[in-house]
Amino acid sequence: MKNSKRRIVSAVVTALGALVASLVVAAPAAQAAVTCKNYSSSGSSCVNESISIGGTSYSTDWYFPNGTATALMLVEHGFSRGCGNLRNTSKAIAEQGVMVFCVNADMTGGNAGLAATLGDALAARTLTPPSGRALPVKYIVGGHSAGGHFASAVGKRLADAGYAGFKGAILFDPVASDGFTANLQAVSAGGTRPVLSIAARPSVINLFNNSFGALADLGADFVGIQLIWTKYVLGSPTGGSCHIDSEGENTDVIGVAGALCSPNSTQTARLRAFASVWARDLATGAHTSSYYCADSDDLATCGTYANTVLAPSGSLPYAAVIPNS
Repeated sequence: MKNSKRRIVSAVVTALGALVASLVVAAPAAQAAVTCKNYSSSGSSCVNESISIGGTSYSTDWYFPNGTATALMLVEHGFSRGCGNLRNTSKAIAEQGVMVFCVNADMTGGNAGLAATLGDALAARTLTPPSGRALPVKYIVGGHSAGGHFASAVGKRLADAGYAGFKGAILFDPVASDGFTANLQAVSAGGTRPVLSIAARPSVINLFNNSFGALADLGADFVGIQLIWTKYVLGSPTGGSCHIDSEGENTDVIGVAGALCSPNSTQTARLRAFASVWARDLATGAHTSSYYCADSDDLATCGTYANTVLAPSGSLPYAAVIPNS
């Protein structure tokens, strides 16, 4: 009887083992890199690949400049958005020689858990770009809206780890959540790393520029540009910039409905110009003075490109310097 029971148990174990083995064999492999749809560029390429971050698989978009990349920049999408919504902004940065990547993930509140996991992976240099590309040593963090808060949290993780190749942050109308000020303080490291922002006009969707307090607390001479408005209606600024200018032609009806405005093509072009030059400068250690102001309180210290949007002819400017105090 005992032998009979042993044989039954053995048979069950064997069957279960065979079943598990078959499931392992049948388990789908991680998605191989595929070319991004409708991507066209003479200076860069784009691929999508599922990769593991902290043991969880995520769909990621990667942008590779022709030749050797000078740095890797995170360009994270906003709440309820996807990496494809920042396609042409990412392309503009990649065409300046910087490798770009984005993780398709929930950005509610800046997704602190994923930010910590990704920051640790970057600091440990365990993130592997697809297509056999080498991971650059220098890192820049950036993101739009809630993705801007996510980027700040990734940056704090890199700063706390003492990662020497961390070069700074470029944010696109970020929306701050708990911890944003501490994150930016860690990224800035007392002003030794640039933190730069390109903001839209104040609105409900960006919580009326709720990121400005943390930026001002950095005490830096220049923290970025606010693309603003073209007119007033009943005393409120309207027209001109929009929260989703960083998405531009890559936005959709959900983006427009959420932002309560449509991207302005002129402001989108300006945003991409600032972002791509700033990214190139952080990656190479250069300083293209025409894209900065030496002192936020004095427009006379602003470079020629900055002044094309800060002080045009007419009754209202197209942009303002984000106040640093």
